[in-house]
Amino acid sequence: MDTKIIFSIVSLLFINFSLIQAQPAVFDITKFGAAPNGKADASKAIADAWKEACAAAGSSKILIPAGTFLAGIVNVTGPCKGAIEVEVQGTVQAPPELAGGDGWFNFNHIDQFTLSGKGTLDGQGEVAWKRVSCLVRDITSLNSKYFYVNVLGCEDFTFEGFKVSTPESSLNTDGIHIGRSKGVTISNAKIGTGDDCISIGDGTENLKITKVACGPGHDISIGSLGKYENEDPVSGITVSDCTLTGTTNGVRIKTWPALFPNTATNIHFQYITMENVSNPIIEPSKVKISDVSFKNIKGTSATALTVQLICSSGIPCEKVELANIDLTYSGPEGPAKSECIDVKLTIVGKIPEGCK
Repeated sequence: MDTKIIFSIVSLLFINFSLIQAQPAVFDITKFGAAPNGKADASKAIADAWKEACAAAGSSKILIPAGTFLAGIVNVTGPCKGAIEVEVQGTVQAPPELAGGDGWFNFNHIDQFTLSGKGTLDGQGEVAWKRVSCLVRDITSLNSKYFYVNVLGCEDFTFEGFKVSTPESSLNTDGIHIGRSKGVTISNAKIGTGDDCISIGDGTENLKITKVACGPGHDISIGSLGKYENEDPVSGITVSDCTLTGTTNGVRIKTWPALFPNTATNIHFQYITMENVSNPIIEPSKVKISDVSFKNIKGTSATALTVQLICSSGIPCEKVELANIDLTYSGPEGPAKSECIDVKLTIVGKIPEGCK
């Protein structure tokens, strides 16, 4: 009986001793200089703890204890000598201005890796979500094979002093195309193309175009709209203090007839000078168009029909204003004239004869 009791006690001690030996070595990042105050960068401490843990024989654990730790980009690499675990008990925050690299925590060439714990990894993305502004300044682009610039899905994008130059004979060379973007500004640009100087696609909101010289080219154009199903509305477009020279059109809103519905609203063309421009103002539409104004537009037209606003009887254009349109034509087709169909129109000051 005594022999069996002694054997049982020895066996129990042996099992407990084995369990103790199997516990991983712990590398607490605070022992490597990390401070749980949310201010000092702990990325070096994490990397140093990883380096030692990775080099240690047997299994290892890197512990991020309770507290708040600030950490920039962390890049760690294996292979390691044994299994390795990162246990997060506290909160690790990325700096609000974190930049560079392909990720925040990067674990490369690792085998037998575990990420555990009840802590939190906080990327603090709010600042990045709001800060999406971009700037293109004083750049010249020449002889593109297709569109020069596509601005798609952007916010707060500014072009200042941007120049585009390509022959009038080049096809499909829109200078700047904007779609599904908000808060784009184009100013002091000089654009010469074989297509639209600026084309504005669906989903564009709060666009400001000012002091742009367009020509050669087609025009400054919204659309075409209504070609595709589920297009987003266009709103908040202002084109002002621009000059168009020798273009095939002036300023226009163009749509695909009898296809898919869309809306275009709060659109304003003002203080624009045209020199020998064909079809200076055009608005043919089966898209719902409202709150549109053409104000203080002057210059010379290469065609007798200087203003053409053609909407549909089923979807008339509403709240459209023509104000102080001084466009002259001196060709054989008689004086400058205008045409307005299915438009709820307000006229202020002088406009070419025709629209009422």
